[in-house]
Amino acid sequence: MPNRTRQNDSVTLFEDLNPATVVFTDGACVGNPGPGGWAWAVSDEDYESGHAEKTTNQRMEVTAVLRALGAISGHVHVVSDSTYVVNCFSQRWWAGWRARGWKNSRGEPVANQDLWRPLIDEVVDARRGQIKLSWVKGHSGDPMNELVDRLAVEAARFQRGARAG
Repeated sequence: MPNRTRQNDSVTLFEDLNPATVVFTDGACVGNPGPGGWAWAVSDEDYESGHAEKTTNQRMEVTAVLRALGAISGHVHVVSDSTYVVNCFSQRWWAGWRARGWKNSRGEPVANQDLWRPLIDEVVDARRGQIKLSWVKGHSGDPMNELVDRLAVEAARFQRGARAG
């Protein structure tokens, strides 16, 4: 039976999560701004991380999701400890940004538009009904969240990425 979709507060989500690839994402910075790292992982054998020389933690959080979605096709369930990322969709910040010409509620340009625009285009437009985003509390013992945290911190500290899978 094909997946049907339903509307929630963020984007149209698929009901049957069985065919979804669950991916955990994280971003890190040594200083903020400073050297940064991002990571995504489906398992401890299927992951990727990368780095930026001078960046912010928020940029790395968004980059991690962008890179994960670029690497994984089909239905994807993104799990992030970033309220910045998850709230953009659950609270529909993206809709207000678009409606206001990429200005925030204070009338100022939205920060990190160069990352938000392609992420929102991917989640809301190109892959509508295929992406779910959920929040997990960071540093709470979730093994996959701890893995992506470790990968992102290492990428930030050593300014090198890793890939497996």
